[in-house]
Amino acid sequence: MSLALLQDARLFQLFLWADVDLADDVRVGGCTCGGVLHVANYWRKPKGVPARLAPDYGLRLSFCCNQDDCRRRRTPPSLRFLGRKVYLGAVVLLATALQHGLTGVRAAKLRELVGVSRRTLQRWREWWLGAFVETRFWREATGRLMPPVDEASLPASLIERFAASGGERAQVLAVLRFLRSITTTMALRAS
Repeated sequence: MSLALLQDARLFQLFLWADVDLADDVRVGGCTCGGVLHVANYWRKPKGVPARLAPDYGLRLSFCCNQDDCRRRRTPPSLRFLGRKVYLGAVVLLATALQHGLTGVRAAKLRELVGVSRRTLQRWREWWLGAFVETRFWREATGRLMPPVDEASLPASLIERFAASGGERAQVLAVLRFLRSITTTMALRAS
């Protein structure tokens, strides 16, 4: 994986378009109570956003039911955001994958590109190896990934599994599509 992907504004724009499509699917589906979903977007302050993207890139697409007795929030899955993490999902994925070959120079370059510290990288690595592998999502997904993904080298081994003919950009997009169901708070909870 290349560090240049972390500054590829076209790739991050693809994530936004995918999020719009996912949000449209949720809106059309309506609320489980039968109510109509109204726009209830909210602002995030994500770190790691390439400079060439619009300031509204941090807008998290979401909906709220119009029924007074319901008013449930429906936040669609996302390719931009990885749960409640402050950094963008692609940054968490790629920077942690690059950590397997993390040299002092590469760590300094990551800090320069997206502002991530070595300590934060270590915390993300612990999340991938601990909390992530304990989620219901991962336990179910590992049964579909044959041969099994090497959990000790997550997320790099997961990225390798999604080798795509479209190069690194398509590979990252495929992994984030695979992970999209863990981008909402409820999906991240282990059972």
